[in-house]
Amino acid sequence: MRQAVDPSGKFLIVANYSSGSVAVLPIAPDGSLKDQHQLVALPGEPGPHRVEQVSSHPHDVVFDPSGRFVLVPDKGLDRVFVFRFDGANGRLSPAEPASVATRPGAGPRHLAFHPKLPMVWVLNELDSTTATYRWDAERGTLTPVQVITTLPTDFTGYSTSAEIAVSPDGRFVYGSNRGHDGVAIYAANPADGSLKSIGWQPTQGRVPRFIGLDPAGHFLYAANEQGDTVVTFRVDANTGMLAGTGQVIKNQ
Repeated sequence: MRQAVDPSGKFLIVANYSSGSVAVLPIAPDGSLKDQHQLVALPGEPGPHRVEQVSSHPHDVVFDPSGRFVLVPDKGLDRVFVFRFDGANGRLSPAEPASVATRPGAGPRHLAFHPKLPMVWVLNELDSTTATYRWDAERGTLTPVQVITTLPTDFTGYSTSAEIAVSPDGRFVYGSNRGHDGVAIYAANPADGSLKSIGWQPTQGRVPRFIGLDPAGHFLYAANEQGDTVVTFRVDANTGMLAGTGQVIKNQ
């Protein structure tokens, strides 16, 4: 389950992974949540994966920079849904079109906006790819531009992608691989946001479920789910490459 607070701070949008729905909950002045305000089911045909795609599985909720649209990648339906958001009434309504289809079996998991350009990157869990889309901020539409692997060509094992992170200047994009147990590093084209693989960094642990950058983009943190560690990497501001700092926090 992932969630996002609208720019006004009055509503919480929640992706319900198991039930295949998106909920809107009002936020009270004291920060507590009120009863569900709206519940939207996500329609569509499940993808071809017989285990991971038996039904709708929305995996993320992200507001666009204007706060007028909400994007929801659905791992189970191989779609990225786009909703208009009425901030005055806290209501979601489908954009036109209501969604964009990914490759069959891609399993879109998480997404991130370019901090400056009208571009969106979607990390696809099941086929270990990252897709680049052009974003129309007026109509709320996504146009596919590119799909690129998160894995090196010499990796032959099983792996799924988990988390995406973008440098504050939009020059570099990072994606974690569970199985390969590393972070894919991309350089973003400053003109159209398309990606180029420039390297991979082992996370010094198993199954990096989450990665995140500090607000300044100087450090990347990798949380290894089965390794029970959080490992710190220094980000080279010029190249985007990662280097271990030696700091490893072990979950006791």
